[in-house]
Amino acid sequence: MTVVTATKRPARDTPRVRSRRTSDRGAWFLVLPALIPILVLSVGPLLYGILLAFTDAQSGRTRATQWIGGLNFQDLLHDTLFWESFRIGLVWAVGVTVPQFLLALGLALLLDQDLKLRWLARALAIIPWAMPEVVVGVMWRLVYNPDAGVLNETLRTLGLGDGRDWLSGLSTALPAVIVVGVWAGMPQTTVTLLAGLQNTPRELHEAAAMDGAGAWRRFRTVTWPALRPVAFAITALNFIWNFNSFALVYVLTSGGPGGRTRLPMLFAYEEAFRYGQFGYAAAMGLVMVAVISLLLALFLVGRLTAGDEA
Repeated sequence: MTVVTATKRPARDTPRVRSRRTSDRGAWFLVLPALIPILVLSVGPLLYGILLAFTDAQSGRTRATQWIGGLNFQDLLHDTLFWESFRIGLVWAVGVTVPQFLLALGLALLLDQDLKLRWLARALAIIPWAMPEVVVGVMWRLVYNPDAGVLNETLRTLGLGDGRDWLSGLSTALPAVIVVGVWAGMPQTTVTLLAGLQNTPRELHEAAAMDGAGAWRRFRTVTWPALRPVAFAITALNFIWNFNSFALVYVLTSGGPGGRTRLPMLFAYEEAFRYGQFGYAAAMGLVMVAVISLLLALFLVGRLTAGDEA
């Protein structure tokens, strides 16, 4: 006796399913113009840099580049100059990010008030943001000029000394560069915080004022809770941007004097384009990416944990 089993016919796609697939393909075609430059200009160089970090690539060599595994990273572990530049980079990033946020917060609170000519003050506040870093560096070199700079001339006029060479002094170079970094990066933080302040409902401030809350209490109980997500986000981004700074410090000091302002990006630049050690410089860049990613991950985990507890 033969048993015949019925085979189940595959279900046809409904018009809704076919329409969804068609729309998905159309969405990919819309995304491709923006996705291709990202792949070519960001993902591609990143993958090539990772590959280069495991080679002995150098400039001006006649023999082919060879795969050397983790030798570049072993050399980095014992490179005291690199780790010193890493320490300077952390000092620079923290020294710029913290004052940048505090000053920007105060300026944002001021610009959020109903002041006369507020539109003009807001426009002037973002001027440093609109200036290229090279222009900012050249301008501040003139300010710090030891002979005819505005800063030294002001000190002489006030009788506070004959001035000094701020960018060439071993003890003053890094603080002087940090001041420039704070000034140049403060506008973007101010604009971001100001946007967060304007999204805070005015009714909450009015209710707190009617309850007898002073300015500080209103800021602590109303303004800061609403502003906190924006504040933490812009602070994390600022730290990453500041740690990866290059153009501003390069124009001001080129890493001097005596390496006092040699940030990790400057160190990697010198290894690659002054000494031709492309593989070694790529290994430095990979270490910096890994450390920044780790710090950012810890920051995000801390924020998520704090949000869950709240």
